[in-house]
Amino acid sequence: MTIRAVLFDFSGTLFRLEQDESWLTELTNHDGEPLDIEAQAELMRRMTAPVGQVVELDAEHVHAWQHRDRDPELHRKVYLAVLKKSGVPHFDQAEALYNRLIDPSQWTPYPDTEAALKAAAERGLKVGVLSNIAFDIRPAFTARGWDAYVDEFVLSFEVGAVKPELEIFRKAVEGLGVPATETLMVGDSEEADGGARALGCEFALVDPLPTADRPDALLTALRGFGVA
Repeated sequence: MTIRAVLFDFSGTLFRLEQDESWLTELTNHDGEPLDIEAQAELMRRMTAPVGQVVELDAEHVHAWQHRDRDPELHRKVYLAVLKKSGVPHFDQAEALYNRLIDPSQWTPYPDTEAALKAAAERGLKVGVLSNIAFDIRPAFTARGWDAYVDEFVLSFEVGAVKPELEIFRKAVEGLGVPATETLMVGDSEEADGGARALGCEFALVDPLPTADRPDALLTALRGFGVA
């Protein structure tokens, strides 16, 4: 099989929201006590989980959770609720942390992100970034000059569809102008990103480890399909 295009997921694949101690040191729980290290780590996990409901929610917030990546307002609403239920009861603290989450400059690229994007582009492949997300991630690429390697950004809140729905994969391959059967999807979620297989794409799974613990998974994934 000839691969002529590669689609990359964003969170947990190309970039990761890493825990920054400065974000969390002033967070306090209901008793006014600082959050311990375990609570901080769980908080970050809940803020970046690609699938699955992370806390108990009422019907109104369940709806917001299910549609959070289609609508920035619903995204903000439900994540502020998640933070409150995760031990951050103070609105000003929760809002400050949420604003970090949606700031592309706060996300850390994996060590081989640039190399993987560049390798695919220099081989003449079409490159897309396909993400379930409610904010614009393009600045994370343009700030580094990496947008030069990306032909298409397909973001759920802009197109009104989310992975694993076929519609979002269809929009991505149509945007790249390459058949699904000649497209490789690289992502960290079997459930969400692996949905590309239903359209005929190939799929490579990477582990959303901390960036320091995953030096070359993207390049390894591309090599497995002969495109790096």
